[in-house]
Amino acid sequence: MTVALRGEAAEVALGEAQAVLAAVHDPERRARLADLVAAVQEGELDDEEALALEELLELGLASGRIRGLYGPEGEQAALKIYRRLPGGRALVDGAAEVTEALGALEGKTLERVAVHATGPGSYLLTIGVEGLELSVRLDRSGARLHSVGV
Repeated sequence: MTVALRGEAAEVALGEAQAVLAAVHDPERRARLADLVAAVQEGELDDEEALALEELLELGLASGRIRGLYGPEGEQAALKIYRRLPGGRALVDGAAEVTEALGALEGKTLERVAVHATGPGSYLLTIGVEGLELSVRLDRSGARLHSVGV
């Protein structure tokens, strides 16, 4: 898989990679980041570079750093590229799977809705309709169908 980077997404990726590179002292990590910086400057990432960028974007997006430094437009550019990386694609696919499962509940009478905290940053959403119950786990790993009951 190769990922092409252009425009604002490339600017945000380059800025984040350079910032982390400047702060890291471990030679192995520095080499990996230097390779990422070079790839971003060339505009195309291989699998290993895509994973390195994914880590940086995930941290920058989750912490609010990217929005704080690059504004809403920079954040949107980072999100757009993140969704094309393996971890971001997995989140998008998981959300689509949950949406499809929830579609089976459309038009039915809602009988019960509950949210349970299952751990730090982890929740279980349970929806009951006309004798059916569907549970969705929501956490850092995304949205996943947990159970379907009759």
